[in-house]
Amino acid sequence: MSNRFSDLGINSEIQQSLSALQISTPTEIQKKVIPVILSQKEDVVALAKTGTGKTAAFGLPLLQLIDTNKPIIQAIVLAPTRELGQQIHRNLTSFAANSPAISIAVICGGIPIKPQIESLKKTNHIVVATPGRLADLVQRGAIDIKSITHFILDEADEMVSALKEGLDCIIKEIPKRRRTLLFTATMPGAIKQLINNYMSDDIVEIAADITSIGHQGIDHRYVVVEPIEKLAVLLHFLSSKEGQRGIIFCKTKAAVNKLAKNLAINKFASGALHGSLTQGIRDRIMDQFRAGHLDVLVATDLAARGIDVKEIAYVVNYHLPDTYAAYVHRSGRTARAGAKGVSLTVIQQEEIQDIADFEKELDIVFHTFQKADAQSIKENNGLLWAKKIFKTKPNKNIPEAFRKKVHTIFHHLTKEEMVEKVLANYWKETTPSTQPKDTVKKKKKQ
Repeated sequence: MSNRFSDLGINSEIQQSLSALQISTPTEIQKKVIPVILSQKEDVVALAKTGTGKTAAFGLPLLQLIDTNKPIIQAIVLAPTRELGQQIHRNLTSFAANSPAISIAVICGGIPIKPQIESLKKTNHIVVATPGRLADLVQRGAIDIKSITHFILDEADEMVSALKEGLDCIIKEIPKRRRTLLFTATMPGAIKQLINNYMSDDIVEIAADITSIGHQGIDHRYVVVEPIEKLAVLLHFLSSKEGQRGIIFCKTKAAVNKLAKNLAINKFASGALHGSLTQGIRDRIMDQFRAGHLDVLVATDLAARGIDVKEIAYVVNYHLPDTYAAYVHRSGRTARAGAKGVSLTVIQQEEIQDIADFEKELDIVFHTFQKADAQSIKENNGLLWAKKIFKTKPNKNIPEAFRKKVHTIFHHLTKEEMVEKVLANYWKETTPSTQPKDTVKKKKKQ
């Protein structure tokens, strides 16, 4: 199998763009998919894990098949989330850097719709979209997708489960004589149903990079905790990963907000990401995370799609995902591009059987993660307490008379003595008393 894009049929203009991006060797999915899209006419179903280069697998040949002499939309690329849609748009634009005649638009929810309607009045050859927003524009008559030749579904397993209504509306509008390219990391029943309902009988099925996710550099771990200690165990784990970036997954937006608040209180450089945030806030958080200004991202499953950051050292499943596909996508955020990473799942005692089910279904092995003991937890909490004090800004609103009285009490102490006394007080306050509650002996009656 070729190790050069030129041997796969990619033209010189796109090769120049790839060279500028320092992309020289195609991945397995790219080697298998690109020649099929370029030289055959059948629909394609491609099964490949996250982080294996699926966008280039469909994006490179798609760009090459665009007829720039036709001022119409020729391809629709659907993505389940804004972040993934924007990422695909960025990638396609960079691949087409030396093909200026190709116009690519992105239309996603969470952004004012009027500017998008205006942008669609211009010539666009490829439109990258989320299903809900595209369906809305179709119903408004603001976009014409009746002449497209290629229909691409990326992360299709998430599309059908969460956004089926919008997807159905779109499929009714596009030509029956089109070519559909479906990319997915898992093959749940809903995907098989979609293939049966909306794709042709002549399908080329391609599988690549689908060896067990346990063999992709991901160390799958689980830790059993009591509800009362869950946060403390997580904070200890995060402290052990200081200086590394990671993503923590929660089931709900409320859980994301609550955990992100706790991390902020404990002075972790963290941000929250979920569907109820405005696009501006989501973009700012993602930019900060990519730039390394945030170490931890707390996110829901859908909101985390499109996070293509290679240096993610770990993911934490703060809540066990509802589906096997969700676990694949979560763990796939780490160990990207040949790196190694940890996927830690935090569970309660009654969920241990679920771990066995995940192992069987996904053909992976979970190892137990050694939970920090009480002493280590206490020491970590003490360090977090010290960091909070260190990062606290002086309060100029404290009455001067009161400030002087406190200074008088401590003025004769050295810095070392002050630290020792404050630390001793903290240790005493956080150490449960071992004395019996009733320590006063009652006098005997005379």
